[in-house]
Amino acid sequence: MNRLKELRVKNKLTVEKMAKLVGISYTYYWQIENGKRNLYYYLAIKIANVFKLKPDDLFFY
Repeated sequence: MNRLKELRVKNKLTVEKMAKLVGISYTYYWQIENGKRNLYYYLAIKIANVFKLKPDDLFFY
């Protein structure tokens, strides 16, 4: 998901930091960001909270 990477870079966060903030492994987060795994809604909620967005903003922009 390019949107996740855009948000992460814009907010000056590393993949490692994002993974810690949402409570998953570095590898798992990297795989989501690079389209190797699906982003499930419960994780979208956690990620959206980091960026102070609504979960739908991750999918529809």
